[in-house]
Amino acid sequence: MDIILCPTAEEASLRAAALITNAVRARPATVLGLATGSTPLRLYQALIQACRDGLDFSRVHTFNLDEYYGVAPDHPQSYRRFMNEHLFNHLNLIPANTRVPDGLARDVAAHCAAYEAEMRAAGGVDIQVLGIGSDGHIGFNEPGSSLASRTRLVALTPQTVSDNARFFATVDEVPRHAISMGIGTILEAKRCVMLCFGANKAKAVRAALEGGISQFTPASALQMHPDTTVFLDEAAAADLQLKEYYRWSAANQPA
Repeated sequence: MDIILCPTAEEASLRAAALITNAVRARPATVLGLATGSTPLRLYQALIQACRDGLDFSRVHTFNLDEYYGVAPDHPQSYRRFMNEHLFNHLNLIPANTRVPDGLARDVAAHCAAYEAEMRAAGGVDIQVLGIGSDGHIGFNEPGSSLASRTRLVALTPQTVSDNARFFATVDEVPRHAISMGIGTILEAKRCVMLCFGANKAKAVRAALEGGISQFTPASALQMHPDTTVFLDEAAAADLQLKEYYRWSAANQPA
């Protein structure tokens, strides 16, 4: 696991974006796993700028981590709509190659199995973008999720419902369930890129990066992944015991 400390979320986002754009240049048919929320927005803006500057995304395939269950794609808070507005509509992607779980799926188990089959048919996810929840969740894999879990319907914790209430008129409008890639699914990505910003994530970041691997901190499973890069701003890194070592290590990489 490479841990990259940056002075600001802006710099961290741009460094993560450079990693992705370099991958697309090297392999135009790159398969991206994508996340929603405020954390990856600056990264997505950088990808949009790269496309405007001539980078071709027409052969890229994307798979999103999750979607609220019971929410239509055109709902103001659906993750499909979020991705369309903040990324997909601004890249020269083929719309059929952008995939987000269907929050209105009637047979959820069959839909989840088909979603994973589509990922396998695309060759698997090359780079999976992740954020981290204040309780250490990734995707909607809440504390207690099996580290071998697959794409499935999950019940959201009261903490997640409360954290996401700012996007809705009232907390009562926040869905209580979501369809999410599982931790086992995420770990099958060839490379994972996790962005962690803000003081409110510092406790979860320390548990995920320096604590034991545990289902109670789902993001800690990334310690088992062979190619994970974590980009942190100073606030999110504040509680790390080995913070200065990570800083020294990044500054002293061999040529």
